[in-house]
Amino acid sequence: MNATTRSLEGKTLFVSGASRGIGLAISLRAARDGANVALIAKTAEPNPKLEGTVHTAAEAIEDAGGRALPIVGDIRDEEQVFSAVAETVERFGGIDVCVNNASAINLSGTEELEMKRYDLMQDINTRGAFVVSKACIPHLRHAENPHVLMLSPPLNLEPKWFKSHAAYTIAKYGMSMCTLGMAEEFREEGIAFNSLWPRTLIATAAVQNLLGGEEAMARARKPELVADAAHAIITRPSRETTGNFFLAEDVLAEEGVTDLNQYSYSGPDADLAPDLFVN
Repeated sequence: MNATTRSLEGKTLFVSGASRGIGLAISLRAARDGANVALIAKTAEPNPKLEGTVHTAAEAIEDAGGRALPIVGDIRDEEQVFSAVAETVERFGGIDVCVNNASAINLSGTEELEMKRYDLMQDINTRGAFVVSKACIPHLRHAENPHVLMLSPPLNLEPKWFKSHAAYTIAKYGMSMCTLGMAEEFREEGIAFNSLWPRTLIATAAVQNLLGGEEAMARARKPELVADAAHAIITRPSRETTGNFFLAEDVLAEEGVTDLNQYSYSGPDADLAPDLFVN
């Protein structure tokens, strides 16, 4: 049975940072199955540098066939996270899938990085993923096929991934260490914890605004690549699919998807750029 025959119909996803990019793409893929999606994000008002808000994302989810619960909130705030999870359970009756997508990036070196930027990355990436997972776990225990998915890289300890941006690497690897630890902690309860990362750049606002603009976007793939891989993972049996550091392209290959040209941002002949943390 492949991903096209496995459905999230009637399931409830709690997704952080889903107002745009990969988080929104994952939400829309679930919505096409008829899923419920609670999305927590900070962007309530339009920003000229960032496309989309939590409200426009909710409209898109509804248009795609899902039911949406937009929540304006900051995952750095523990009370806001637990309140958002409680609101989700009250609206939809439970939580089946938690997606830790919210992330902050700054690739400055040690001397150049302001400590407030270091703290921001730690608070959103590692701490945010931890507290969102922590808040969802009591409800995931009651789900038929509970999954937690981290949008974080495989734990590659080669020094080159720390040399130029140790702070960002620490923050993203912190998310992956949550996967590593929680997968074992909750293995017996059947709650799956996995990480997902692309082999190539993905065309998101972060790539456009921070990593090279349109030139970088032309060498990237669409967020739908990660969304389709995420769908495949969170519809697999949770007791058989935990503690993995998946690469999106490998997941799709396992599902029988071998032609990835459909995901190219600029066309089939694009010179794709590898993402960070992937050799």
